[in-house]
Amino acid sequence: MTAAAVARVRRARAADLPDVARLAAEHAAYEGAPPPPADLASRLERLLFGTENPRLRCFVAELNDGPVIGYASCAPEVSTWDGAEYLHMDCLFLRDGHRGLKVGPMLVDAVVTEARVLGLGQVQWQTPPWNADAIRFYDRLGAQAREKRRYSLPVG
Repeated sequence: MTAAAVARVRRARAADLPDVARLAAEHAAYEGAPPPPADLASRLERLLFGTENPRLRCFVAELNDGPVIGYASCAPEVSTWDGAEYLHMDCLFLRDGHRGLKVGPMLVDAVVTEARVLGLGQVQWQTPPWNADAIRFYDRLGAQAREKRRYSLPVG
């Protein structure tokens, strides 16, 4: 990031959804996952803006009020083991070329602030075990890792 480039993080707006969908596709490709559905932007619109109190939250990072270069999404979940709710950070992604520029911590701070606003005492997330850069980043934040495998079972 040059001295003239200023990054900021803000809550996503409906107009950001095409950018968020493109970033989600880049995120999936980065992780070697199948691409998101073609109508992802409209699906996210329903989840983020379709009710008075949406469960899903999304924050975007932009440079100089210009291009969206990253996003973080999160939603409240419940931990039976803790007997408490927490905020699950589902996605955190920065476009290639914008990592290591202190934008990631800004996105995490937005998620942590959202957890505080919701009265939740913890944020949880996962990352692939091969993503050494992300693991170093999360370790520098002071996050604690719990080893688990995430499964998905289609219904229908």
